[in-house]
Amino acid sequence: MRKLSLLILIFCLPLFITACGQEPKVATVGKPAPDFTLVDRKGKTWTLSELKGQVVFINFWATWCPPCRDEMPSMQKLYATQPKDKFKMLAVLNKDDPALADIFAAKLGITMPILDDQDNTAGKEYGLTGLPETYIVDKLGVLRKKFIGPEHWGSPKIRHMLSRYINE
Repeated sequence: MRKLSLLILIFCLPLFITACGQEPKVATVGKPAPDFTLVDRKGKTWTLSELKGQVVFINFWATWCPPCRDEMPSMQKLYATQPKDKFKMLAVLNKDDPALADIFAAKLGITMPILDDQDNTAGKEYGLTGLPETYIVDKLGVLRKKFIGPEHWGSPKIRHMLSRYINE
């Protein structure tokens, strides 16, 4: 019995060490953006890798998050002014009640797609540290910018940055 336990330890220890030594998943600027597939509140399925050729703005948010709610109007204005064939904005509802997001969106006139990530599947892939977090993915699927915390998305600096990626 002792020999069997020792053999199991010898064969399983490397697996245990490898699993424990894995770094947590984190979306990294300059690397391919983690792919995900989520369904929006209208029933459309969105897969990030299928959006190659377009710049993608991914914002993780929740209705219970005051900074998330505060930045949403400037996101909507930005969304409304970008070319729909070259730019996609995905508002990823993270661990929140979709019905509350629908009410919030209707109240503010939000027209961008709101994707449901109640179980935090995409959030885990991106290594979320809090909300809101925003990621800008270029036409090749590479993560170019990561914003932790709220932003004013109508600023000239933001618009210039997005224009640069859209026109590359």
